[in-house]
Amino acid sequence: MKGAKPKAETRKADNKLSVKRKPAGGDRAGKKPAKKEKAVKDPNKPKRPASAFFVFMEEFRKQFKEKHPNNKSVSVVGKAGGDKWKSLSDAEKAPYVAKAEKRKTEYNKNMDAYNKKQAEGADAADDDEESFDKSKSEVSEEEEDDSGEEEEDSRRR
Repeated sequence: MKGAKPKAETRKADNKLSVKRKPAGGDRAGKKPAKKEKAVKDPNKPKRPASAFFVFMEEFRKQFKEKHPNNKSVSVVGKAGGDKWKSLSDAEKAPYVAKAEKRKTEYNKNMDAYNKKQAEGADAADDDEESFDKSKSEVSEEEEDDSGEEEEDSRRR
């Protein structure tokens, strides 16, 4: 058995050469995936207005459906609309830009009203919390006063 390596040395060599294998499920085997909580969207919040291109596409879709009633592909309509939009001159785009601007000003008014309403709601909530805190402190002061009187009564007896 001359020339044979001791068992300890062979184990070290085997460990260095061996490939560490991960469980079949990957890194997350046995673990639940981490979920990020999304902020809840307010259904009362106004939606953002459409851009000039999307205002154009509203009209273009109707025209395209009239010309191509058998077309069921959304992507074909989108590509055709994009090509048409690119080919329009600034003068031809002007009515769509004007409509988009009008929608944007209306949106800004609605957002201002919405933000004011939210601010008022937050102020009212803060006022309620302050009054609630005051009532807590008043109650605790009264309890302290009552307990102090009881202690004095018990001392006198």
